[in-house]
Amino acid sequence: MEIKWYIFLSVALFCIGVIGALTRRNAIIVFMCIELMLNSVNLLLVAFSKMHLSGIAAKAPALATDAQLFVFFIMVVAAAEVSVGLAIIVMMYRNTHSVDINFLNRLKN
Repeated sequence: MEIKWYIFLSVALFCIGVIGALTRRNAIIVFMCIELMLNSVNLLLVAFSKMHLSGIAAKAPALATDAQLFVFFIMVVAAAEVSVGLAIIVMMYRNTHSVDINFLNRLKN
């Protein structure tokens, strides 16, 4: 498959994530949109790695896995972000009985 299809899919997913994060008020949906943006970047990173390092993989297989290692670390950081973010959302729900982002302004006082 050509690289342009991966780029198109990644840009589409990233745009959906940006639009969802900017327009929604529900904290869980905003959180899912941020994760969607991270996954679109991961997809693009792996696609470019596959495209540019396909010739190098036969000579030096260790060089061909650099982007996959970056993706793995991004997924680990995203998992940590999910655990902390969901804990914050649960605590916000316990205090305000809503996951509406507009209630976060009340927490400043």
